[in-house]
Amino acid sequence: LVMDGHFVPNITIGPEVIYQLRKYTSLPFDVHLMISPVHNFIKNFAEAGADIITIHPEATDDLTSSIEKIKSYNKKVGVSLNPETSVDKVLPVLNLIDLVLVMSVNPGFGGQKFIENTLDKVKILRKEIDEKKHKVQIEIDGGINFESSKMAKKAGVDILVSGTTIFKENKGNLKKNIQLLRTG
Repeated sequence: LVMDGHFVPNITIGPEVIYQLRKYTSLPFDVHLMISPVHNFIKNFAEAGADIITIHPEATDDLTSSIEKIKSYNKKVGVSLNPETSVDKVLPVLNLIDLVLVMSVNPGFGGQKFIENTLDKVKILRKEIDEKKHKVQIEIDGGINFESSKMAKKAGVDILVSGTTIFKENKGNLKKNIQLLRTG
């Protein structure tokens, strides 16, 4: 998560942190840019070592142009939908991207309650992706716990993002919590 205090009311990490961490792992870095205007920062995060760059339609003047810019660095592309953002914002570009991130809380702070009606977007996306045979994964982030993870998987999610549950449930037993999310 990269936040700028403008697009969302919090500040997190910049490209230098990605660059420094890249030295220690070959695991994929999925960088969710919650910054505006996002187009100006794509190059920095691509060159810092991001593997997947996810952007919000509201953070760019031209979504297709920003997608093409990410692809020009040979990076995978994600488009994120806030709870109030219509799924129609991403349907026209499904053939250009690798991932749709459905935000199931209002972005900016951890520990929020899962917004259940965001699963309606997941169902629409799953149907469209499957019918048109797009190679796009659906990711969900926000309020993902042992209960909401089951609902999300049933709706068609491929990737779960969980923070609070992983680090705080079962006395912070990471391995157990990840396993429970996967199997639940």
